[in-house]
Amino acid sequence: MSNRFYVEGEQRGEKVNDLFARIAPRYDIINDLQSFGLHRAWKRRLVRMANPRERECALDVCCGTGDIAFALARTGADVMAVDFSEAMLGVARQRADANLKSEIGDLKFERADALALPFAENSFDIVTVGYGLRNLSSWEQGLREMHRVAKPGGRLLVLDFGKPDNAAWRTFYFSYLRCFVPAFGKIFCGDSATHAYILESLKHYPAQRGVAEAMQQLGCRDVRIVNLVGGAMSINYGAKAQERI
Repeated sequence: MSNRFYVEGEQRGEKVNDLFARIAPRYDIINDLQSFGLHRAWKRRLVRMANPRERECALDVCCGTGDIAFALARTGADVMAVDFSEAMLGVARQRADANLKSEIGDLKFERADALALPFAENSFDIVTVGYGLRNLSSWEQGLREMHRVAKPGGRLLVLDFGKPDNAAWRTFYFSYLRCFVPAFGKIFCGDSATHAYILESLKHYPAQRGVAEAMQQLGCRDVRIVNLVGGAMSINYGAKAQERI
């Protein structure tokens, strides 16, 4: 069965925007429930891998409600966080207002399209995306944009749902996404399709191995995959090649 929030082509952005407008108010609580709270640890792992240093410039793409952006800002980095969804940005800004500035440092939220980031080449020391690349009409273009705006030597990190190599574990995991996760959408958003979307989008996404290959094709160095929960989640890491003199 197809999912009405998943379409290919030009309408992809519109459908995804509709999806996140619907789930934004309950996005954080559903994340806690469907991941058993583990998504917080995975995001902390991503930030440790990014190894932010004080006053470095970081960009969090598809920032959602701001978890990764807040974590980066707390390290002392200067953080720009962008998202296409005004609903998700609204939640992120409310969360920022509820925190003391001294706790979150230099952090800005802006609306922007991940497929055409409004920043110059070689602008950021760190570029991250959590659970966003899979939702773009062209994840390849999104990754190219992340690479473009990273400085030479800048770190690129992608956290998202993965595809486990182990066939038995992959079958069990996909069954969880198919049979149980949609219930969270039904209970909290009144529509199971909002979270049945996860599996549908994952089917069309190359996951950790495809992202790693694309990073290598872009010329990234130190490309690696960190599998989490047996590859059900994953972090892709790559560093933009230094310019040759």
